[in-house]
Amino acid sequence: MNNRTSLISIKPQPGHFYAVGIGPGSPDLLTLRAASLVENCDTVISPQAKGSAKSIALEAVRPFLNQQEIIVHNYPMERNRQKTQERWQQLADDVVLRCNSGESVVQVTLGDPLIFATSSYLLQSLSERMSADNIHVVPGISAFQTTASRFGDALTLQEDRMMLMSATDLVAVEQALEQCETLVLYKAGGCIQPLVELLGRRNLLSRASLVSCGEQGEHELQIADLSRWQVKPLGYMTTMIVRTGSRPWSEG
Repeated sequence: MNNRTSLISIKPQPGHFYAVGIGPGSPDLLTLRAASLVENCDTVISPQAKGSAKSIALEAVRPFLNQQEIIVHNYPMERNRQKTQERWQQLADDVVLRCNSGESVVQVTLGDPLIFATSSYLLQSLSERMSADNIHVVPGISAFQTTASRFGDALTLQEDRMMLMSATDLVAVEQALEQCETLVLYKAGGCIQPLVELLGRRNLLSRASLVSCGEQGEHELQIADLSRWQVKPLGYMTTMIVRTGSRPWSEG
């Protein structure tokens, strides 16, 4: 077996759990490892926000499904720590039972499993119940990478600092603008009006761009310059990038 074949043929092991990042939602942006694990596992768990008509993650991996058992996991989209923990603990119980019986279990998640992802909740619960040797994380293309790729602007050069955070705390966002040259804001859709107002006061609208529903076909919205955009409601999956300046190499 040559190296290329062995890379493509990575398969899940019995009794193991895999948190697999599948990128922004397009099947051709899965890594070879992610595609192979999904295709060859016993069970696929796919998240779906409560009230949503379908699981975007499940649609993205559909070309790789091959008689696996599919579990669509509805999770609460609300700021309630106890309810969130209880819901993910229930799923962890099921994963542990399946792995103990010899199944290989893959949970797919949009973007990367460790960046504002539902997988992080499940991984926390499983870390207390399973051996670390049986828990695996497969990275995926994150939303900020997808957003940056739409405009071709470098996220960082030379000594630039980049910060990534939720846009929901506007006080924290304003403080972050003073601490970096590139600020990446997730969950920007739910607070887009006050966020635009903040950037307007800081004269940063022309240095801000966003992508909403990236890689979701006709639903995708790209705004390269927020100073030229009339604000309108946007979905939860909206990522904004603000370039506040640059830090060139220090001389001497």
